[in-house]
Amino acid sequence: MIDQHTNPHTLSHTPTQLTQRSVKLREKRISVCVELRKAHKNESFLKRRNISLSSLQDEEAHSPSYISNEMVAFLSIEDIVRDVNSDCRESQTRGCQAARKLLSQERSLPLKEIIEAGLLSRFVSFLSMDDESTLQFEAAWALTNIASGTSWHTQQVVEHGAVPAFIALLASPMLHISEQAVWALGNIAGDGAAYRDILIECNVVPALLSCISPDTPVGYLRNLTWTLSNLCRNKNPFPPLSAVQQLLPSLIQLLHLSDKEIISDACWAISYLSEGDNERIDVVVKTGIVSRLVELMSHEELSVMTPALRSIGNIVSGSDLQTQAAIDAGVLKVLPQLMRHPKASTQKEAAWALSNIAAGPSRQIQQLITCGLLPALVEQLRNGDFKTQREAVWAVTNFTSGGAVEQVVNLVQSGALEAIIDLLQVKDAKVILVILEAINNIFLAAEKLGETEKLTLLVEELGGLDRIEMLQNHDNDMVYQAAHGLIEKYFGDVSSNV
Repeated sequence: MIDQHTNPHTLSHTPTQLTQRSVKLREKRISVCVELRKAHKNESFLKRRNISLSSLQDEEAHSPSYISNEMVAFLSIEDIVRDVNSDCRESQTRGCQAARKLLSQERSLPLKEIIEAGLLSRFVSFLSMDDESTLQFEAAWALTNIASGTSWHTQQVVEHGAVPAFIALLASPMLHISEQAVWALGNIAGDGAAYRDILIECNVVPALLSCISPDTPVGYLRNLTWTLSNLCRNKNPFPPLSAVQQLLPSLIQLLHLSDKEIISDACWAISYLSEGDNERIDVVVKTGIVSRLVELMSHEELSVMTPALRSIGNIVSGSDLQTQAAIDAGVLKVLPQLMRHPKASTQKEAAWALSNIAAGPSRQIQQLITCGLLPALVEQLRNGDFKTQREAVWAVTNFTSGGAVEQVVNLVQSGALEAIIDLLQVKDAKVILVILEAINNIFLAAEKLGETEKLTLLVEELGGLDRIEMLQNHDNDMVYQAAHGLIEKYFGDVSSNV
């Protein structure tokens, strides 16, 4: 909340306070960006149902049809149960295949009925039948699609002992069976932190990484990368750092491939791993991947650019050193184009990243100016949607809190003061408080130059005095106090003469 981190009418900052303030502002932006992350939750699906398999070019060759797709609709669950529970391998395979085909339909999946019929323990027992590859494969496929359901469905699969069986299947010499195991494990990991950590404790990470080789087909690698990204997800708790250290070298390899789906999921994985405290950010930064992430921020595919921007946004929410790593990698050259991106959510995330960089020391603020970020920032303040404007306002306030006097003058000359004064009409009290703090900070800079009166006249000319006076009638007491404080300190004479 704003009152936890900022005082809209603080009138002076010592150098120590400024350093502390920079840290607090950056902490604030970490908490706010949770909303940004939620907005993209559906961009990379947590679970996937298997309709067809990339390494299964000829389904008939690996899994001969025991029952036609048309006939599946006429089968009862009782028929499937009878076949699966029989002692005949052919009947068992037919029953598994029928179940798999039912579970691969577009709608009305009989997940609960299959589970309640007691078939899961049979399916799991079939996973260990290396001499019956068709049966093994059909059972794996059926279980994968059950695990793609709700948390309850996934729980049933796990509790029936599927995890160790699927991890063992990763080493199958048959690529389509190994890939099916990858997919199933991805669905289980995607359910949440609890099952993710169970998989990690069962040594799933080295087993998965051993599947990566120069000969691994692209389709298989896509599924594998998606599964690895699910192992990086969730932050209550975060994945164990030991697993993160294991995963990062392979994720970095995958980020350097050319396939956009692989790059996208590897990027999402990095974005999850770079969330959290500075220690977690540091683990990512020290791999040397920051330059590649900045490069991918210019990728033509939104599915790649979005997680790359998210990753860099996370990194610049860290320490000044971590932020500098992103600056050195060229992030300030890329941000202006993203701040002008046609997609509003991209503009917003770019502004959020900028606001975190602006929370740094004056030397980093100077780099913002030198790289021409101010015109793009002012454009966002004037023309962005409200969520983007809110992030841009934070960038201005952070800038005025940590910037040198000359830098604040530069900001005012760029049109930012006029733009934030126009935004004093918004209804969001928190945004108004952040703007009033920026105006207060600008006055502090003017005091140091002996130009307070000149600034007072400029604010009045821009309609700022009228708006600040109006805010003395605001319902929010903190807004009233902040507005009143500004009027009293800087506009006392003007106000009394009106």
